[in-house]
Amino acid sequence: MVRGTAGSVVYRRYRDMNIIQGKPSKFKQTSESIRASTEFGLSSSTAAVIRRAFQPAYVHHDGQAVSRSTQLVYRGIRGSLTGQVGERDLHDADLKSIIGMEFNNNSRMSDVLQVSHRVERDAQGRISVLMGALNAKTDLRVPLSINKVVSKYRIRFSLIGFNFRKEYYEYLEVRDLELSKYGRLEAQEIRFETQPAADQLLMLSVSVLAYRETRMEEGYVLLNSKEFSPSALIAAYAAEEPGEYPSGPVNMELSEAQIREASIYCMGYAGNRLLRDLERKFGPQILAPQKRTTHHKEPELFPVGKRVSFS
Repeated sequence: MVRGTAGSVVYRRYRDMNIIQGKPSKFKQTSESIRASTEFGLSSSTAAVIRRAFQPAYVHHDGQAVSRSTQLVYRGIRGSLTGQVGERDLHDADLKSIIGMEFNNNSRMSDVLQVSHRVERDAQGRISVLMGALNAKTDLRVPLSINKVVSKYRIRFSLIGFNFRKEYYEYLEVRDLELSKYGRLEAQEIRFETQPAADQLLMLSVSVLAYRETRMEEGYVLLNSKEFSPSALIAAYAAEEPGEYPSGPVNMELSEAQIREASIYCMGYAGNRLLRDLERKFGPQILAPQKRTTHHKEPELFPVGKRVSFS
């Protein structure tokens, strides 16, 4: 087998074959290709923030979660009607594309939790979930390995607020419903009392956590694994006032109460830097203020009175 470079020819090995190919040449990117690649990079950074924020909810993700979430975010941003390529972020996006995002395709929420639900938002911005009656024995489809040893289930709803222009996210509320292996829950409304800030884009997830009872002091052991850890986004709402893009690096100063409660986190988000790089490269017209701020209202996702399932 021959490996290495000889002039403009590259020799490499693939399995039992010797591959000979031309050496890739450099080419000059157009402004359109640079903007498109920047937008995909922004989407990747955005999806990474979402996965990091919801990690306590999904616990384990599958191997394709990174590329899948990036593609869904990218699709939403490309579906924006308020901004052009290189001028927009998730606050401009069509958020319907990320609703239903599965964090673990090994155990899809739409396959595991067989119960109807509806998400609503009132005039003050508070969210509620109307969930149908649940019978653990028939409405939770879990692997036999889990069903043999499980003692109880926890249905967890997690609400998180994001602002990608101020580069922070906040854990707003978590609501848990618990039932035993053969337990039942009546149809009910789960209300989130938090009135979100106007600059926050909201996302709501639902997860299923399985526990086995032990004789240890803790009482229960979490059974979720990479093979079984269902979690998905079931609602997303645009921010009413997301604010302008930052002209420089964002340095959030958290109060002592926020640090103590550990509810607000800095993102480590690269999207705003990518947009600033475009502005420096092509001029300030790329980020015209009149095109950046959006004030659109999300359409109602679940019509009142209509029962829908996770699938």
